[in-house]
Amino acid sequence: MAIVPFESSHAAAVLEVIGAVFREYAMTFEPSGFDADLTDIRASYLERGGRFWVLVDDGRVVGTVAGVDAGGGACEVKRLYLLAEYRGRGFGRALMEQMLDWAAASGYQRVVAWSDARLGTAHAVYVRLGFTRFGERIAPDIDRSREYGFGKELAR
Repeated sequence: MAIVPFESSHAAAVLEVIGAVFREYAMTFEPSGFDADLTDIRASYLERGGRFWVLVDDGRVVGTVAGVDAGGGACEVKRLYLLAEYRGRGFGRALMEQMLDWAAASGYQRVVAWSDARLGTAHAVYVRLGFTRFGERIAPDIDRSREYGFGKELAR
């Protein structure tokens, strides 16, 4: 198992992993609409100063996480997803720690995450890592998904 920076060779597998999680939770996956950021990760994340990592098991992408600038000294966690068989084994935490290490090294003071209300396993990871829930919103996706906001102050 390894967490590695996204490369273009991972593109199709990222769509497969995230699509599988969306199907599992009965969420609508729209790579040509709301989820279009995933069709050009280089432009959507990397060229904007963000990062995108994949968790690889024997050459197979099984998880993802990203971080992007959210303004005001904050970084936003994006696209934290793991295939079902990899949850509950510390891999979500490892992905988040990778993102948090990058955020701290990049000088961010705060990290925020918005997560679909159905993704309780991810919420538990956030809480174990010291995030607190700060809000709720309706996402602008086709499902009008309810999301919870989580935040964490980073040590200076």
